[in-house]
Amino acid sequence: MRQEPIELILLKQWSSYVAVPIWITDVDGNLIYYNEPAEPILGRRFDDAGEIPADRISQLFFTSDPDGQPVPNSELPLVVALTDHVPAHRLMRIEALDGSIRLIEVTAIPIIGQAGRHLGAMATFWEPQ
Repeated sequence: MRQEPIELILLKQWSSYVAVPIWITDVDGNLIYYNEPAEPILGRRFDDAGEIPADRISQLFFTSDPDGQPVPNSELPLVVALTDHVPAHRLMRIEALDGSIRLIEVTAIPIIGQAGRHLGAMATFWEPQ
């Protein structure tokens, strides 16, 4: 098991204290954590879902635009933040782990550590009112 960079460890700790849903991926796109406020939207407790490899995420969470048209992985905010190292935002639908369909807004930012190291991406998301 590899050691996570301290910035990711601290980010996971911080996100456990905030009241907004947070999703964190490592530099390879693997889901390494989501916080308790994210659990109802994603349809499962993180303790039950655990870390998810990047190649399984798209199999577990079907994403589409608000009209139901599939969104290419390359256009997902987290993927844009990971690959282009820029913030990204999108309104989209997901099929959660419990099978529910949810309309969410997602904003993702790259995680850039000390000395400019690219460490992953973080997203916050919410259901529009």
